Amino acid sequence: MKYLILFTTMLLLSSNTNAQKSAIEKKVDALLSKMTLEEKIGQMTQVDLDAIKQNPDHVTKYYLGSLLCGGNTEIEDLSPKGWAKAYEYYQSLALKTRLKVPILFGIDAVHGHNNVDGATIFPHNIGLGATRNEKLVEKVSRITALEVKGTGMQWAFAPCVAVARNERWGRTYESFGEDPELAKSLGAAAVKGLQTNNLADQTSVLASVKHYAGDGGTTNGKDQGNTECDMKTMKEIHLAPYIDAIKAGAKNIMVSYSSWNGIKMHGNKYLLTDVLKKEFGFKGFLVSDWAAIDQLGKNYKDVIEISINAGLDMIMIPNGPTQNNNYVQFIQYLKELVDEGKVSIERINDAVKRILTVKYEMNLFNNYKVDKKLTSKIGSKEHREVARQAVRQSLVLLKNENNVLPLSKSLKRIHVVGKAADSIGYQCGGWTISWQGNSGNVISGGTTILQAIKNTVSKNTQVTSSIDGSGAEGSDVCIVVVGEKPYAEMFGDREDLSLSNDDIQTIEKAKSSGVPVVVILLSGRPMIITEQISKVNGFIAAWLPGTEGQGVADVLFGDFKPVGKLPHSWPKSMNQIPINVGDKNYDPLFPFGYGLTY
Repeated sequence: MKYLILFTTMLLLSSNTNAQKSAIEKKVDALLSKMTLEEKIGQMTQVDLDAIKQNPDHVTKYYLGSLLCGGNTEIEDLSPKGWAKAYEYYQSLALKTRLKVPILFGIDAVHGHNNVDGATIFPHNIGLGATRNEKLVEKVSRITALEVKGTGMQWAFAPCVAVARNERWGRTYESFGEDPELAKSLGAAAVKGLQTNNLADQTSVLASVKHYAGDGGTTNGKDQGNTECDMKTMKEIHLAPYIDAIKAGAKNIMVSYSSWNGIKMHGNKYLLTDVLKKEFGFKGFLVSDWAAIDQLGKNYKDVIEISINAGLDMIMIPNGPTQNNNYVQFIQYLKELVDEGKVSIERINDAVKRILTVKYEMNLFNNYKVDKKLTSKIGSKEHREVARQAVRQSLVLLKNENNVLPLSKSLKRIHVVGKAADSIGYQCGGWTISWQGNSGNVISGGTTILQAIKNTVSKNTQVTSSIDGSGAEGSDVCIVVVGEKPYAEMFGDREDLSLSNDDIQTIEKAKSSGVPVVVILLSGRPMIITEQISKVNGFIAAWLPGTEGQGVADVLFGDFKPVGKLPHSWPKSMNQIPINVGDKNYDPLFPFGYGLTY
């Protein structure tokens, strides 16, 4: 009897799901049948806010289906209320169109809602990869979704499920690690956190799984480069995370700038249509990256034809009407291509149907207003507490000579040095307010590592500091905080991952004081530290922890034991890069998965 009831319940659930799908399909078909070609093409067009702000009425005139704010696209008021107001304005323009189809508003919320001043900024993916904690990653993404929806926006360009195989790559920190298993499990968890189990939920945000595919495997780690491998390797390493993301409910995938064996992904019909949509059964829609179709050739009309026929459904266009390759040209040329029979109306209908289906699944036609209760919670204490928890679990203890850690909270004097010790900008890295990030205190709220140490020690403990490493003599311990200056894609590619001369000199000066030295490294990847780590007593890889530096102090002083494990093999020298677990003659400084505890 028990099994009969269970079977009947499953049938009812299946029937309800099918009925719901059928209802959405009917709505999509009905709307599609009313659309002109211009209205359909409008749904396929995504325009950057900087490109549209001189002509905001174009949202209505061209029936635009989506807007985005790119990495350096800013509004006058970067506060949560400012962003919400901007969203409401542009959404109101979309609702003036004949069919009143709401816009999907996308933004690069890659480690929290990082374009918003005062938002909670979480560790970048490399740090989350070190946690190995799916539930925590899901919780981080859930908080990100709540803060994104607090500004009205409904689409986060995350998670990145690239499998970074060469630390020279400037986007290494956007990857969960070198092992596809990390990208599979944590990428799926991020999708669930953003979207929940129900896209129609008031707090759900559409995830954008990126960048399809192979962006982490390019030759020499060159950003937007060429991934050279056979299909077996491509599937096992670079495509595998997308299968798990689709199973987790992903309905949008962003295509990569990179190439596979010389063929640009934005024009690769085999991987976009035959593999992703047909073989993997992806039912959502594909969006291009920022002006990425432009790289397919010199003639804009030709590249539109190539990319749409390859399987792209929505095109991200950063340029306005006064520039070349702009959204007005795109709309005009795509209409001409359909009229000329070079892009079939069936391909257009397929693309628009995919986009509209997602909009209906999100209940966007009813759920497009800003929830002011969510706005008020952006950067809240509860949200920051989750970020602090993520920081604690992301730290990897590489060295702990003579148990120098954890530190006592009642030491007489602690000396803190290094240019990154009192810098929210260094902690957050790229994609924080601005595209490339900034070394200063770029965002309101949060706690630097120096301040966190001061917050933690006893009233009788003196905390002194210097930037260059001087003044440590006579202290009980010197904590050195060094790291990479913030960067993002393209500008982060490096041939030499050695510490900067300034950082090396700071460590040397601290060591010369004769007191125990603990180094905290803020970086978006493993650095070459072989010589420096041999000279100090303790060493922590803290990655790019975000705004909540208090999580670092929690581990330093033993309130929480370090649990992080390396998401990347740590090389001894540049000659070893690329180095990945499973390589022949594998001999890293620290192996993949390494991490000490107390």
